[in-house]
Amino acid sequence: MKIATWNVNSVKARLPLLLRWLEEFSPDVLLLQELKCIEEAFPREEIEDKGYNIAVKGQKTYNGVAILSKSPIEIDLTELPGDGEDLQARYIEGFTFNVRVASIYVPNGNPVETDKFPYKISFMERLHNHVKTLLSHEEAFVLGGDYNVIPEERDCYAPGNWEGDALYRPETHAEWRKIIYLGLTDSFRAKNQEEGHYSYWDYQGGAWNKDNGIRIDHLLLSPHAADRLNDVGIDKSPRGWERPSDHTPVWCELETN
Repeated sequence: MKIATWNVNSVKARLPLLLRWLEEFSPDVLLLQELKCIEEAFPREEIEDKGYNIAVKGQKTYNGVAILSKSPIEIDLTELPGDGEDLQARYIEGFTFNVRVASIYVPNGNPVETDKFPYKISFMERLHNHVKTLLSHEEAFVLGGDYNVIPEERDCYAPGNWEGDALYRPETHAEWRKIIYLGLTDSFRAKNQEEGHYSYWDYQGGAWNKDNGIRIDHLLLSPHAADRLNDVGIDKSPRGWERPSDHTPVWCELETN
């Protein structure tokens, strides 16, 4: 089974591309971020016509996450535990194809001198705590999304340009490692150690044509899921389509039980 994640940067603006990619790549599960719409405005009918069940946590103008699956979805959470006052639509978790999946949109955190950076760190701390709970169930799960984390130098085109940025700060890396060291697998790095593989290219400065990208979209696997990992990839083609998202889909393939 193929599980993919994609920050579409407005599901309504990107609907033609989304439908095309669902048709061409046909993932079993697709985790979406940055929908930028409420649940009622989500293009449900068009996506259902492609054979997908849908679960959405929406928000007007900003954020928003969803799970699309060819199998029924049993939703468990529509917010990340740990802060009952956090109203931003950044997390949805459910069960499908006998695998637990979550679509996650970690805060960007910039500018770092504002309250946006402490919010990012707090969100990652909450995610760390929740992962500990999930691991205690000893089941296969995949946590996919836009993590807004550049894990290492090889995950960005010019590391020096990112010094001090919220995506690359030491505090961000520390929180990332805390999550990974619980026992999760960065699926892409489990199969590919090369530098220069990216999932995001800024709209500005000709970044796409110059391949000045960063890898910030990740699929993290529990041990039970990692044992079933067959293949991984980043599909760059949608980034080159007309009116693209600045992100492109990242996917992994698991053996079915």
